[in-house]
Amino acid sequence: MRIAMTGSSGTVGTALRGRLEAAGHEVVRIRYGEASNPEAQWDPSSGWIREGCLDGAEAVVHLAGVSIGDSRWTDAAKAEMRSTRIGGAKLLVETMRGMATRPAVFVSASAVGYYGDRGEEPLTEEASRGSGFLADLVSDWEAAAQEAESLGVRVVSVRTAIVPRSFMPKLITPFRLGLGGKIGSGDQYMAWIGFEDLLRIYEHAITSEIAGPVNAAAPQELTNAEFTKALGRAIRRPTVFPLPGFMLKLVVGGEKAAETVLVSQRVVPRKLLDAGWEFTHPTIEEALPAELAAI
Repeated sequence: MRIAMTGSSGTVGTALRGRLEAAGHEVVRIRYGEASNPEAQWDPSSGWIREGCLDGAEAVVHLAGVSIGDSRWTDAAKAEMRSTRIGGAKLLVETMRGMATRPAVFVSASAVGYYGDRGEEPLTEEASRGSGFLADLVSDWEAAAQEAESLGVRVVSVRTAIVPRSFMPKLITPFRLGLGGKIGSGDQYMAWIGFEDLLRIYEHAITSEIAGPVNAAAPQELTNAEFTKALGRAIRRPTVFPLPGFMLKLVVGGEKAAETVLVSQRVVPRKLLDAGWEFTHPTIEEALPAELAAI
């Protein structure tokens, strides 16, 4: 299968590209840059995409987007988060619209941020959207991707939960020093997914008939306090020093902390479970050795 992919140089994109190529697929990298750069294929911020770069693609995977967790949420940062995700999805759909032979499937990254802060409410793919910047961002992102459905293209939005290996580098040092602990009250549900399972879900989204939003979250319902205890056991360190929410906000930026770490999201991967999906790492205890080895 010929697969066009944006965001192919990111953590997920690099690993997914290698996995797909090892399985015999051809991955065409849609690389960012200005039109004057002969190696560039698109620039979502200016609405430019090189003519013919999707030709022959049977699948399009949209992973590109400025990281949500690497900087404070200034107005400029928020605008860039939206343009790279939503603008990118719109540009890809409009490109498909002008093609005589269109891809069969459009798989777009998404996030459980769609649900907002929901306490103990179980959140399947049928749950309503939440409130806040992330919920607005993800909802608009999915809506832009979903426009491809009107073109006869199967659309999948992979609502990704927290990937431990992505956020633990910022927290692991105090934990290894024995100074780690729960964040905030610790009672908030923490939706998470092991990296290997995330890659498998993307591969499944490309090659199966699944459609619509898919919760890429492990089936284990886990609170932040339970995660903290599991991490402490995995690295054989005590976890008795809780990090108050207000201190976390000072360190990583108030709104970002509130919407990505302190919110409660009891996410259920209903579509995958109903399809008989078997997770490689269904519990955090099984996932942590691989996640820790990667940081």
